[in-house]
Amino acid sequence: MSRRRASIKEVRGEVALFRRRAMAGFALILLGLAAVCVRYVYLQVLHHDEFVVRSDQNRVKPRAIPPARGLIYDRNGVLLADNVPAFRLEVTPEQVANMDDMLSKLGAVVPLSDEDIATFRKQVKQSRRFEGVPLKLKLTEDEIGRFAVNRWRFPGVDVVPYLTRRYPMGAQLAHVIGYVSRIDVDDLEGMDEEEEATYKGTTHIGRIGIERYYEKLLHGAPGYELVEVNADGRTQAVLDTTPPTPGKNIYLSIDVRLQKAAEEAMNGRAGAAIAIDPRNGQVLAFASEPSFDPNLFVNGISSTDYKALTTAPDKPLYNRALRGVYPPGSTVKPFLALGGLAMGIRRPSDTVLSTGEFCIPGQSRCYRDDKRGGDGTVNMIGAIEKSTNTYFYKLALDMGIDRLSAWMGKLGFGKKTGIDLIGEVEGVLPSREWKASRSKAGWYPGETIISGIGQGYWAVTPIQLAHAVATFAGRGVPYAPHLLLDTQDGVDSARVPQSFPPSGPSIIRKAADWDAVNQGMEAVINSGKGTGKKLGIGFPFLIAGKSGTAERFSRKTDAYDTNKNKAYLASRHRALFIAYTPADDPKIAVTVVLEAGAWGAEDSGPIARKILDQWVVDEGGQRPVDPAPGQIVTADTVPEAEAAEASSVQGAEPAAAGTAEPPYDDGEDQ
Repeated sequence: MSRRRASIKEVRGEVALFRRRAMAGFALILLGLAAVCVRYVYLQVLHHDEFVVRSDQNRVKPRAIPPARGLIYDRNGVLLADNVPAFRLEVTPEQVANMDDMLSKLGAVVPLSDEDIATFRKQVKQSRRFEGVPLKLKLTEDEIGRFAVNRWRFPGVDVVPYLTRRYPMGAQLAHVIGYVSRIDVDDLEGMDEEEEATYKGTTHIGRIGIERYYEKLLHGAPGYELVEVNADGRTQAVLDTTPPTPGKNIYLSIDVRLQKAAEEAMNGRAGAAIAIDPRNGQVLAFASEPSFDPNLFVNGISSTDYKALTTAPDKPLYNRALRGVYPPGSTVKPFLALGGLAMGIRRPSDTVLSTGEFCIPGQSRCYRDDKRGGDGTVNMIGAIEKSTNTYFYKLALDMGIDRLSAWMGKLGFGKKTGIDLIGEVEGVLPSREWKASRSKAGWYPGETIISGIGQGYWAVTPIQLAHAVATFAGRGVPYAPHLLLDTQDGVDSARVPQSFPPSGPSIIRKAADWDAVNQGMEAVINSGKGTGKKLGIGFPFLIAGKSGTAERFSRKTDAYDTNKNKAYLASRHRALFIAYTPADDPKIAVTVVLEAGAWGAEDSGPIARKILDQWVVDEGGQRPVDPAPGQIVTADTVPEAEAAEASSVQGAEPAAAGTAEPPYDDGEDQ
């Protein structure tokens, strides 16, 4: 009986235990189900919108679409900066597990330079991990093919099409157009959030020249597209697209034919040549020699090429037209004469006796004319024609440095012209204030004397001198020189002219003052006795101009330099020439500056003439000899009767050493 009772007790206990366990399990199931329900409500009800967005972010990715950069043309529609299709390697960092390992393996498939990798790593630090970062630009067909075969090995790496910049003219307009290059960390750090957003998906930015100055016009605004991706991050479908806004096309005032004529005439000699329309300030030619190929910089210049450019003795990266500073020499004499008339210090008929030297009253120091014995009695017109130093020594002394500086400042010397290029320098306009900021010594009369012939402290840029010539040729109305002519929203849209009004009223109050100086500058070219004689032969319009030969080194003695060897003189002088035509109604003003030249009229004068010859062809002017198609007309094409005289313009040999004066007398101490 006892055993039976124990057995019954054990069965009852087991049943009770099972029930308790079943109830506990059921309670746990109910608790779990409640938790699931609560979580479901949390996810699907309370935070539904938030998690839908997060889910879509895993499935749908926004991708920036870079805008097409605006094209650049010359005034006649010649393409100067183009966009061409290319391919690049792009990496999405969040899809790469081990970046170092990936780069190492990828380098065995597609060659990667140290510069490519360094630039990539910098950009990764500045980018969001889900954004694509360019690794290598402008892939070759062979590189694209090798990567396509091995693509499965590199999740997060893609070949992406893009538009890259191309400059069809090469080095010919590099200092004007400039170039674009890859955006780097410094560029991004210099942008605010709004500006940085406009560069999403963009790989390049303007660096110098027009590309930089008009970056906002040329760049445009990016678009966006929503793409559906798989687990590997590969695009499966495009869900929505907001197209980008292309940059505006730009038409420059530059005439490629004039630019080509200027650069060919300079023939690689270091210096600058600028042509401006004095009626509106439009820059027609802007040559700085030597130049460089901007295409080298677009997708990353190699260390070898960059070192070659930066160490070249002729400094091809240096924009001489914008940043080069040179003594202007005798080219300032017409402007000084105009100041004398405007101030009432001189009349055109007033004369000065040139005996070969000018002495300051009360001082033993004398200043020489270039010509031994001087030019005799000369009035203003004759002094400009023959570039008589004595006349301008006395005029500068009578004017005084304060009035001289103030007047020349009205012509734009000593300050930036405001041309639409970045990097312009101010140069030096001699004045008491300028010297006082650099020296405790006072201003001396002798410094005023030499300022009157464009020597001493003078330092002008070619664009400043060109601006002054254009201002005078425009009868005193100043226009800031500018390169932008028109803009365009697209190739099918109309060109929109840009307005550039005068920067002030005319600085000339009396038309007779302009006429007197103009007459002197006409005589320089056309009288047969001027410093630029024969440069006007065969030209259909009257040319007015002025030569200048500025010394690069101070003389150690007062003796005349009898060495007339051209190579020797070229090593000691800057050669300058200014001109405009037609003299009675100027439509083009030209300035040429050579860093080394024996005489302004012989070295720089023919360059100015060739620019004017091409301008005549462009304008359809009548010449004694009709040019062949595409020919750049020179004085060599004049009729046979004039050919002998014209030949001296195109490269006559200098007079033998020891003669009284060279074929072109610039009126400067040589």
